[in-house]
Amino acid sequence: MNIVFGSLVGEFNGYFSAGTSVTEADFKASVSRLSLYIVYLFIGKFTLTYFSMYCFRVIGLRVSATLRHDYMQTLFAQPISKLDQVSVGAVTNTITTLSNSIQQSISDKLAILFQSVALLLAAYIIAFKYSWALTLVTSSALLFILIAVSITLPRLTQAQQSVDKADEKQSSIAAEVFSSVRTVVSLGAEGNLATKYALWVEEARKRGRRMSVFLGFQFGLIFFAMYSSYSLAFWFGLKLFRDGHIGSINTVITVFFSVMVAVSVMGNIASPLIIISKAASAAGAFFEMLDSEKIDASGLDGSDASAEVDIVLENIHFAYPSRPDIKALNGLNARFQRGKTTALVGPSGSGKSTIVALLERWYQLSGTSDKDQGAIYVGEHNVNDLDLKWWRSQVGLVQQEPVLFNDTIFNNISLGLIGTKWEHESHEKKKELIENACREAFADEFIQRLPKGYDTPVGENGTKLSGGQRQRLAIARSIVRQPSILILDEATSAIDVRSEKIVQAALDRLSRNRTTIVIAHRLSTIRQADHIIVMKGGVDIEQGTHEELLKIEGGVYSGLVNAQKVELLDDDTATSDITEELKEDLEPADELVRMSTNQDGKRSKTKNKGFFGSIGLFLYEQRALWRFYIPVVASAAGAGAAFPLQSWLFAKLIAVFQLTGQSLAHAANFWALMFFILALGTAASYGLMGYSSNRFSFEVSSFYRTQYFHNVLNKPIPFHDQIENASGSLVSRLATDPKQVQEIVGINGAFPLSSIFSILGCIIIAFTFGWKLSLVAVFAALPCTFLAAFMRIRYEIQFEAMNAKVYSGSSQFAAEAIDAFRTVSALTMEDVILARYSNLLRDHQTKAFRKAWYATLIFAFSDSVELCAMALTFWYGGQLLASREYQPTDFFVIYIAIIQGGQSAGQFFSFGSNVAQAIAAANRMLSLRPNKAEQQEAQIIKSQPESLRTHSGANIEFTNVAFRYPSQDTPLFTNLNVKIESGQFVAFVGPSGCGKTTVISLLERFYTPYQGTVLINGNDIHSIDASYYRRSISLVAQEPRLFEGTIRDNITLGLDSSEYTEADLIQACKDAEIHDFITSLPEGYSTDLGIKAQTSMSGGQRQRMCIARALLRKPSLLLLDEATSSLDSQSEKVVQAAMERLAAKRCMTIVAVAHRLATIQKADTIFVFGESRSGYGSRVVEQGSHQELLRNKGTYWQMCQENALDR
Repeated sequence: MNIVFGSLVGEFNGYFSAGTSVTEADFKASVSRLSLYIVYLFIGKFTLTYFSMYCFRVIGLRVSATLRHDYMQTLFAQPISKLDQVSVGAVTNTITTLSNSIQQSISDKLAILFQSVALLLAAYIIAFKYSWALTLVTSSALLFILIAVSITLPRLTQAQQSVDKADEKQSSIAAEVFSSVRTVVSLGAEGNLATKYALWVEEARKRGRRMSVFLGFQFGLIFFAMYSSYSLAFWFGLKLFRDGHIGSINTVITVFFSVMVAVSVMGNIASPLIIISKAASAAGAFFEMLDSEKIDASGLDGSDASAEVDIVLENIHFAYPSRPDIKALNGLNARFQRGKTTALVGPSGSGKSTIVALLERWYQLSGTSDKDQGAIYVGEHNVNDLDLKWWRSQVGLVQQEPVLFNDTIFNNISLGLIGTKWEHESHEKKKELIENACREAFADEFIQRLPKGYDTPVGENGTKLSGGQRQRLAIARSIVRQPSILILDEATSAIDVRSEKIVQAALDRLSRNRTTIVIAHRLSTIRQADHIIVMKGGVDIEQGTHEELLKIEGGVYSGLVNAQKVELLDDDTATSDITEELKEDLEPADELVRMSTNQDGKRSKTKNKGFFGSIGLFLYEQRALWRFYIPVVASAAGAGAAFPLQSWLFAKLIAVFQLTGQSLAHAANFWALMFFILALGTAASYGLMGYSSNRFSFEVSSFYRTQYFHNVLNKPIPFHDQIENASGSLVSRLATDPKQVQEIVGINGAFPLSSIFSILGCIIIAFTFGWKLSLVAVFAALPCTFLAAFMRIRYEIQFEAMNAKVYSGSSQFAAEAIDAFRTVSALTMEDVILARYSNLLRDHQTKAFRKAWYATLIFAFSDSVELCAMALTFWYGGQLLASREYQPTDFFVIYIAIIQGGQSAGQFFSFGSNVAQAIAAANRMLSLRPNKAEQQEAQIIKSQPESLRTHSGANIEFTNVAFRYPSQDTPLFTNLNVKIESGQFVAFVGPSGCGKTTVISLLERFYTPYQGTVLINGNDIHSIDASYYRRSISLVAQEPRLFEGTIRDNITLGLDSSEYTEADLIQACKDAEIHDFITSLPEGYSTDLGIKAQTSMSGGQRQRMCIARALLRKPSLLLLDEATSSLDSQSEKVVQAAMERLAAKRCMTIVAVAHRLATIQKADTIFVFGESRSGYGSRVVEQGSHQELLRNKGTYWQMCQENALDR
């Protein structure tokens, strides 16, 4: 193009020179020929741009998908000890935000970078061909730019990495909060955790702010070098021309424009380099994982070893890597005999679940220290010598807290077939096996009652099912596996006593002639065990059968048994038969599903807004930050003015060549000085733009990131029950959406803004010098460019919506797998998870590839159409010049202004993908703002009854309450009428899924009944301020949830320091039987639980901490949902005694849901749920005290018979 332009300048000067011999016809013919060359260049550029952009789009998608896949594959190959240090939020941030940065840099910016480098090389080759001396002198600017970038870029990359680390921490907190949202809400801890999240957002803002200075320096230096090189090139070129070293003006112009292109390319590289440097920083997180050492999973398999042998533990000493100073096992010796059932019992924290962890090889004994000694032998082989996947495929594990995946019931149970001989059987055969397993686990009945049967989605963590239903499915998953070794870690802890007997019978059948290891606190489940090992402090202290251990006078085991006995009437007659009536009463299927924020189950949809309705709204809302944005706009205007001023200066420079002698020298010096002054102004503008836009972007994104977190957290519980709002998806959106908005209001938004000013300035100056040529050039070039750009942005918005949906789903899938990695590894699901993850990525790639050809076609046209405009401007301008209607100066001002305006338009529209991503992200953020109904609800001033401040109990009344989950047609219950007096201790019992936990949820205001009212002290609970109300109640949930931080932080979560004293904290922990354990730790209450707080303690220890947390709040209403299900008998007895003492004081009302009837014998009133025969849901079939209900010899009496250990 520069060669053509140089030739054209020569033709113009030849035609307008005094005494020229060039005729008008010759001049027009030359112009037409040169214009046609430009059309050929358009065809070439369009074709090459299309293929290059398409290839880079495909490469970007493939590289991103490959990195995601390999990252997950490597992550799954890490030892549990390392995974315990990796938060789910960090993983989600890596495979979404960071991988998106890499994909964007490759697909969009890397192509521009390569194109720029190619243009740079071509420009220098041409320049050197015409004048090596002028090229070398003007290339000093290139050296200056390289030095500037080499100084600033490493610092920018380092600063970006520190920002990424802060973002990772934010994602970790968000993942923790959203996966435990019910606990957070019940504690009223939204403010505390939002503050914790905001601290890391603020830290990211501070770190990001440090980048601003380096960014400003980088842009200022680059653009100073660019524009000062024009001054140098012109001055030195004219010197060479005057001295006779250059014989033709064509040569000066060709070299001048080639160097101008080369240096401007260096300027255009600035923006892609920023994106690429972020991608380089992001890639570091991937390669840090990919380069990490993987565990060696190879070893002896079924051909060399057998699992049907004795398993021997010899002198095991073990401490968890996260707590190396505390031994979990301290010289344990145990033997699990082939084909026999061995039970492990003992207090929480005695090391029972640690044995499971070692048998599953989640941790390995290396013998490298006195805290890591001993060996586990499977027959004659050390367990570490066995092939890891083969070994785990021989073991069936049912954990204390059952883990289900966000999939259908059928698919969840079919996971048990992985690694077995039935893994690749037909669907029909698998269905038969699964249904048989569910019948044995007594799950088939409630599944068949569901509308979709085995195809029913269970929700995230199985939240659409009751605890008992989840436990049954986990048991069925283990049964269908038909393992050689069966490990049951509190397998029936969440099942009611009536159905427990049936399930236990199925487990007994499964255990027959199979090596079985049972961990149990409910001792009725292990009385038939062949051998029982009693543990304490990491060692075995008693061993024998049930009868032998009972004979040990003052023995630990006999004391545990006595603690669990249920008091029966003297004339009770034991009944062990399971009647048909019992079977019919079990498992109503009404615990499903919370699908919507609206009671009718329909989501309210908001109409998507365009750029001004979304990003424009954000900018308007942040008008208080305009002290940052005004410099952005002013500097963008200054930077944009550089192009039109440059076009005027170029025209003046070309006209200078018509002078001679001293006039030429003076003019050359003057206009060279003008270019230098322009360089100073441009450098100041771009430097200020880089600094202020980065500052502004971090201020804006920090605000909206925090607001986004608040909006999600403040959504009602039904919102979080929706499939698309699973915690992994929310964390992914929280990580990426504010980042996309940050990009568009930062430097990536400042460049298009300067392009707008440049386009306007170029059009104005062009029309000033000649409206006729300007009119043709503007209306020929810009409409095509704008149309192509509009179509591209529209496509990119659609493409981004597809991306967001796919990556949200795949991120949720990956996050769920990482969070439940112990279950994943126990079921040898790694390959299946990776295959499904790969399929998700592959499906997205296929769709993206189909769309890419269309997008790149539009981009190639919009990027090349300026050449058509050049050709037209050349040709028509030539006609005007031939007729002497325009002077060369006028033509060159107009031509250069329009062409540079077109280049600015191209630069503007090259940010189309950024704009599309930002609009989609902004709409997602806006959609989670409180809607009108929620805003009106928030404005209503609700009551704060003084009676709830007294902490003296609460009167509770359910009046004609009817409730159903939005997706269900059948109510869970209708006309529920229950009255609880202040200070009473009441209990709700009944089969799993009958609605007991729903009563707790209604009292917590997680859901709203569609009929009737729930009253507390005569006030409708929904008329009371929510935070005030929840401050007066405490909930201990069935599955305890802890958070990253110290033990003290966890127990006091949701409380202000003024609301408790140190004595209160210690007493609450003593009542919960956890104080002694805490003080035994080296750092006591200041012990940090780490990133994986949920796995840092045993289930019983976590449960007791949650009980202490509830008691510290001194509530008027204490809600216990299977609060002692994870406790050993002794701890349960102590905690229960504390509860009974509290109940006796009548200082609080206690509502308990329980399967262990021994824990609620002293309740004032026991409400027994059954299922009505009319299809209207559950109902209370009995109520009364323990003794009264026993005398009735009804449903409760039979439950007690089955729960009694001595029967």
